[in-house]
Amino acid sequence: MTLARQQQIQVVAHRGASDEAPEHTLAAYRRAIEDGADALECDVRLTADGHLVCVHDRRVNRTSNGRGAVSALELADLAALDFGSWKNSEASRTSTEGPDWEDTSVLTLERLLELVADAGRRVELAIETKHPTRWAGQVEERLLMLLKRFGLDAPTGAPDAPSPVRVMSFSARSLHRIQAASPHLPTVYLMQFVSPRHRDGRLPRGVPIAGPGIRIVRSHPGYVEKLKRAGHQVHVWTVNEPEDVDLCVGLGVDAIITNRPRAVLRQLGRG
Repeated sequence: MTLARQQQIQVVAHRGASDEAPEHTLAAYRRAIEDGADALECDVRLTADGHLVCVHDRRVNRTSNGRGAVSALELADLAALDFGSWKNSEASRTSTEGPDWEDTSVLTLERLLELVADAGRRVELAIETKHPTRWAGQVEERLLMLLKRFGLDAPTGAPDAPSPVRVMSFSARSLHRIQAASPHLPTVYLMQFVSPRHRDGRLPRGVPIAGPGIRIVRSHPGYVEKLKRAGHQVHVWTVNEPEDVDLCVGLGVDAIITNRPRAVLRQLGRG
């Protein structure tokens, strides 16, 4: 692969620069933007009072000092929790004052959209809807309402300009809801394994981007070529090791989703 093509691969910060700072915190996303990430990946869940927050797990036990399911807690309950101290981040080791409260508090998607709007450069967003959830289609409904408020529910600028936001999910139903309500938003079908119906490179109807895990790519590198032949882009998660970055580069993937955006950018000759 030519250096020019290699440098076109998009580097996506998985839950922010989550190797450096606690995942899904403002600190992690600020770090990712500073490191030069092309895009930010986040998972969204709906709180009991209807706010979208950036939390991966169904429950908050692993990443905060609290307990319980996100869907059963209100935003005020989540805001009282510490989502940063569980990870001994570089910031907390070197700072004498400790991290700012906002940097380790629960992050709403609204606050993340504000951060991106103030970035001073184009920073794309890859937003993953988490399913199953008791809120079902309300997640997509609230997501699209929020994107519309920020003017991100359709491509901006020229009609053929790529959208700065794409929606990802392991749930084909979630992606169909997005497509039906906002057909201009790109969708990504995430895969932990390849089901028989998709082995030839096909994806759920209308989905233009494949999101295979790095284990799939390691075990079946030829699958990337099948996806490409079928006309799909390929965004691979979660790519942290240099040899996996090399593998993705060699296979010509379109985006690398990583906890270490700075290191990957450097490896791609952009650091």
